[in-house]
Amino acid sequence: MKHFLFLILILSLIPSGFAQNLICSPQDRNAFENKMQAISNLEKQTVGENMVSIGKTFIGIPYVAKTLEIGEKESLVINLQGLDCTTFVENVLAFSLMRKHNKQDFDAFTDYLETIRYKDGKLNGYASRLHYFSEWIANNEHKGLLKDMTSQIGGVESQKAINFMSTHRELYPFLKDADNYGKIQASEEFLKSQSICILPQDQIQANEHLIQSGDIIALTTSIKGLDITHTGIATREADGRIHLLHASTGSMEVEVSKQPLADYLKGIKSNTGIMVARPL
Repeated sequence: MKHFLFLILILSLIPSGFAQNLICSPQDRNAFENKMQAISNLEKQTVGENMVSIGKTFIGIPYVAKTLEIGEKESLVINLQGLDCTTFVENVLAFSLMRKHNKQDFDAFTDYLETIRYKDGKLNGYASRLHYFSEWIANNEHKGLLKDMTSQIGGVESQKAINFMSTHRELYPFLKDADNYGKIQASEEFLKSQSICILPQDQIQANEHLIQSGDIIALTTSIKGLDITHTGIATREADGRIHLLHASTGSMEVEVSKQPLADYLKGIKSNTGIMVARPL
């Protein structure tokens, strides 16, 4: 009986999310509580407007690369104090789902984040993370969380070999593991058969009236083996133009681009256009 009571006591001390390899510092747990308070004060809006309003509560948060590459095995990392472009979008979408479904608890947030970040919503090792953002869009569309709008706003079909991770194995510490490497190669082989739509850079301004505030914007690239180099959230600002709300590598923090999206992209030499996904 004593052993049973001791086991119950130990289990009660294990933080929520332990089973799914959760990594969350006390500071990030506090940041979650503060974010939920900030969100509760926002006006009720459309899904897209909520994405922008919630996204703007992150303005000034530092850009930090590779926040998910922690430890020796894949874990669900909660980091609200430093964001890269993808984790910024993932966190904003997760908090938007919290607001949409009137959720307040931390467990619901971690569930939403896991659903968004991993193939079919389940963390099952490093290769289960949606590393390539075109696949991130397709998989989250399959989950019913968003819709790829690119073809409807003037996008054209594009097919490209996606293999940057396997051909740059040295850049990814987790790919030292042969099993992880093989699974990533298998994912890339699958992506070879999947065409995507791209709105070409020179067509963005003419079609930007079809982009809505809150749409997720993914920047396509001419870099060999890579689909997307950056992502953020569309926001129609006071000038009537679509700007990019994003974790910027320029200012090294979350910001709204000073230039409209179409003009901002002209300064990126490798950019070929965008993909547009609309949260549902």
